[in-house]
Amino acid sequence: MKLIFGLLFGIGCIFGGYVIAGGKMGPILIALPVKMMIIMGGALGAFVINNEPKVLKGALAGIGRAMKSSKYTKARYMELLALLYDILQKARKEGLMAIESDVENPQDSALFQKYPAIATDHHTVEFITDYLRMMVSGNLNAHEIESIMDSEIEAHHNEGHVVVAAYARLAGALPAFGIVAAVLGVIQTMGSVTEPPEVLGAKIGAALLGAFLGIFLGYAIFEPLAGTLEQKLDEDTKELQCIKTTLLASMQGYPPMTAIEFGRKVLYSAERPSFVELEGHVKQKK
Repeated sequence: MKLIFGLLFGIGCIFGGYVIAGGKMGPILIALPVKMMIIMGGALGAFVINNEPKVLKGALAGIGRAMKSSKYTKARYMELLALLYDILQKARKEGLMAIESDVENPQDSALFQKYPAIATDHHTVEFITDYLRMMVSGNLNAHEIESIMDSEIEAHHNEGHVVVAAYARLAGALPAFGIVAAVLGVIQTMGSVTEPPEVLGAKIGAALLGAFLGIFLGYAIFEPLAGTLEQKLDEDTKELQCIKTTLLASMQGYPPMTAIEFGRKVLYSAERPSFVELEGHVKQKK
């Protein structure tokens, strides 16, 4: 919704200002389809050449993702930390082997199903259970597990950043393709130098429209799209860091309530619940 609102607001202000200043939309609308075909066709062709199929698939999915509001709210983080508290509390009271069934079958676990917002997120559940499984096995110490966690989080971030970088390159290339469209328009105009001034003026205006569209598409659409996806990627990474910090604090001997306090402190201030809010939520869920 935010993406659509920003796009409509930007288009409204740009073309609204143009009309208020006395500009006419007729010539733009006539030349628009051809210019868009030249600019977007050339840019998308280069985009396909420049990226692997998995990146293209991720870029397509990224458009839908950018249009959705963030799922990483204060309420979600309280659910996540309450789930981690329940798991760590059970392990502390009954031993690590007591959570083995929860780890192996989270879809059937009463602990996980108590928190549906987390239980339905496959990637988050997999991250939690993978490292709980390592803790249950007892073959790795906290430093070894931390190293593996860091590697996985870095790989996840880098994989997502490939899509961000692809859109950023596309945004940078679009003004150049706008120049291509403008130059082709000038070439066409040079073949009509004997035409009346009003005809030449229309052709020159159509040529300049190509440069405008390239700049507009690059900096008003695809650059913001890349920025939005980068922010969403950072939010994904932050949740994993929260889980990592909580589990490592538990491995180092801190009680569950202290461990989730470590995790809480990692969160961004806008979504971070207060200590009192988190404590009250955990008690409510018991």
